[in-house]
Amino acid sequence: DVQLQASGGGLVQAGGSLRLSCVASGFNFDDYSIGWFRQAPGKEREGVSCISVSDDRIAYVDSVKGRFTVSRDVNKRTVYLQMDSLKPEDTAVYYCAIFRGVGVTLVAKDYAYWGQGTQVTVSS
Repeated sequence: DVQLQASGGGLVQAGGSLRLSCVASGFNFDDYSIGWFRQAPGKEREGVSCISVSDDRIAYVDSVKGRFTVSRDVNKRTVYLQMDSLKPEDTAVYYCAIFRGVGVTLVAKDYAYWGQGTQVTVSS
């Protein structure tokens, strides 16, 4: 079975850092892209970043460019989201998901499988 396990969330002060991890299993890790999304209470799910595991193409939403960095470890079947200079508006539940197409996308409907979320709370 396809499984994605996200972890690494927590409570941090504004300006702090967190690193999220997404461990994948049940599919050929090299063939697909992995995306990170977030959803704050009362808001729609937002695409944050995506990495194409096969060729390292990367995309970020404008609001996190320069602060967040996505990377992957093929041997560990893990995609990371390093989040620096966190702001209160980054507070949300963060999810990882699989995109089975070519390239990268931040559109939620393009994603086929979703992991459970991990809560990120940034205090001011």
